[in-house]
Amino acid sequence: MTNDDITLTAGDAEVTVRPGNGGRVAGLRIGGTELLRQGERFGCFPMVPWCGRIRDGRFRDGATVHQMPLNAPPHAIHGTARDAAWRTARVDDGAAVLTHDLAEPWPYPGRVTQRIELAEDSLTLSMAVETYESSFPAQIGWHPWFNRTLDGAEATLDFTPAWQEERGEDHLPTGRRIDPRPGPWDDCFGMPDGVDVTVTWPGRLSLRVTSREQWVVVYDEQREAVCVEPQTGPPDGLNSAPRLVTPLEPLEASTTWTWTRL
Repeated sequence: MTNDDITLTAGDAEVTVRPGNGGRVAGLRIGGTELLRQGERFGCFPMVPWCGRIRDGRFRDGATVHQMPLNAPPHAIHGTARDAAWRTARVDDGAAVLTHDLAEPWPYPGRVTQRIELAEDSLTLSMAVETYESSFPAQIGWHPWFNRTLDGAEATLDFTPAWQEERGEDHLPTGRRIDPRPGPWDDCFGMPDGVDVTVTWPGRLSLRVTSREQWVVVYDEQREAVCVEPQTGPPDGLNSAPRLVTPLEPLEASTTWTWTRL
């Protein structure tokens, strides 16, 4: 199939998916109101095969050190798949499945499969990383840019993390866990019972972001948007908390956004 844009609808919800632009969800409209910041670099993109920053762009796998391009100098950020064209594997009633084959500069062969499934009151994003050759460390996550204001209502965030990863001056975790601090944030939080963050636009909409994963990065330092990013490990996790993809065990994750009109 081609990598043309895909539109999914369910009730008055509509999603636009752009396989050719990093496999991202480019738009989510509820009753005609767009929830995601628009633009080639925004919407909601998959972070894979790593999430957030890798310190100095280097990660170790056994005795081997790999160097990734420094696309956020002095670090590498958000994986390689958001800059690639994905393939549309299939589109059916309310769902689309996309695939992406990992390639240079990532040093290991593997395939990423992403499923986008829309219901009248929810959007579920699922992803799996598989390999049939060498095992390798990886991470999965999503980076949505939610519009800060909807029809004049400014978003608020509600969540109760167990801890916050202390952030160094280089924007990477120091390895210390601290009590959660007030925002604004560009920070990673631990939620051992699963990610559960609610974005509310008072009088307009409440959107709950959930995931079985235990890590979430919250970024609200920009005037235009707020980001709630469920992921399988913290920033620099390829070094500090690697999850191994093997021929027998893929890395899988999902997140669901559920909305309620206010």
